[in-house]
Amino acid sequence: MTLYQQIAEQTGQLIAAGVLRPGDRLPSVRRACRSHGVSAVTVMQAYYLLESRGLIEARPKSGYFVRARLGQRLPEPRMPRPAAGSAPLQVSDFIFQILESVKDRSVVPLGSSFPAPELFPFPQLGRFLAAAARRLDPRDTVADLPPGRAELRRQIALRYHARGAAVAPEEIVVTSGAMEALNLCLQAVTRPGDVIAVESPTFYAGLQASERLGLQVIEIPSHPREGVSVEALEEALRVHPVKACLFMLNFANPTGALVPAARREALVALLRRHRVPLIEDDVYAELFFGAEPPPCTRALDADGLVMHVSSFSKCLAPGFRVGWVAGGRFAPQIVRQKLTTSLATTVVVQDALAAYLRHGGYDRHLRRLRHELARGEVALVDAVERHFPPGTRLARPAGGYFLWLELPPGADALALHQAALARGISLAPGPIFSAQREFGRCIRLNFGHPQPDGPDRAIAALAALLREQLAAGGGA
Repeated sequence: MTLYQQIAEQTGQLIAAGVLRPGDRLPSVRRACRSHGVSAVTVMQAYYLLESRGLIEARPKSGYFVRARLGQRLPEPRMPRPAAGSAPLQVSDFIFQILESVKDRSVVPLGSSFPAPELFPFPQLGRFLAAAARRLDPRDTVADLPPGRAELRRQIALRYHARGAAVAPEEIVVTSGAMEALNLCLQAVTRPGDVIAVESPTFYAGLQASERLGLQVIEIPSHPREGVSVEALEEALRVHPVKACLFMLNFANPTGALVPAARREALVALLRRHRVPLIEDDVYAELFFGAEPPPCTRALDADGLVMHVSSFSKCLAPGFRVGWVAGGRFAPQIVRQKLTTSLATTVVVQDALAAYLRHGGYDRHLRRLRHELARGEVALVDAVERHFPPGTRLARPAGGYFLWLELPPGADALALHQAALARGISLAPGPIFSAQREFGRCIRLNFGHPQPDGPDRAIAALAALLREQLAAGGGA
């Protein structure tokens, strides 16, 4: 950790232990400089980091004070109990209907699946893209087939190495976004009619891919903070012929759950015993709010059973549609699937991203992005706690840009979605995150779109609609 991260971590531990309590004043910048033997810039960076996490607040002409902890006035959502057994999927029409309704740019994008475009370095990326186009050898446009451009795969392998995972460039397959990578992985290890395990709730794109491939899914309950239940998965593996697991272990969409290291180790060991591959959708791993990144599952995989999927779409370049999969023992099958579907991923974009990773300040961009997302999370949680009615539950994520809410009894997420759209506000209703259309009282909100006046106005309007619905007995 850097010096400012160390100071922030020490201060955060004092707050967590109750040594520093809400309302206590932190040492002035000058005093903190003397105490830690660092510059004023370092102290301010530490205080900014603590502020972005919602632990402290600045008061004009008074300094920094410990803030009353957010996220403690509302309890966590309950652990789901999905229906037992596997089932065929019929979700795409339903999901498309919901997603089509949130494309209007005039709508407050609380239901969006991406952060705000303003948070990404598009001017710099544009320059790298132009330079890559000028340098392109025309023969590469027809000769560069999967697994992808060597330099981009090398840069990705270096980032795995930094997270403690020995991933060779040769097993990395560049794809047209994470969605294609998920499809290729599923095609490599399943056949129509096979059963796969997914989390409950789960990201709807995985359900759509499974439906397209004719798969059946069994839903494994997922804790809103700690992720998929290893105990429930163990029982499912004992009873059902599960061919693969499709999970998000880092800041899962929609809950934001982060599987702790010990639970993750138990999960990998369980799958190793049953020889069941894991497809890990890990597109949010770079968007952590703390000082350290989340655990890297590939670092635990000694058997090549983990197919690790990620993308630049959520953290660097939305619209470039470049993702990848570190395929482990399944890399050759994934390459063959790629060759028979989309053939190759755009060469110029691959070269531009490789150059940006090598020279463009990717980690500086990520630090700024994490800071903005952490600030957005604090603001959204604060607004929800102040405006939503009693009975609301939320889980505070440690990264990503989604907040998962369980609404009070009597609420109807789909009806709230329709009423909110009529008022120019989008949200993602819970049923799109379930094969069985469960979570009828849950919604996902995006805090990655900073509003000029903060989220207060939109959340107050949403809360008013919810109160009206509850007063009317849960009707639309």
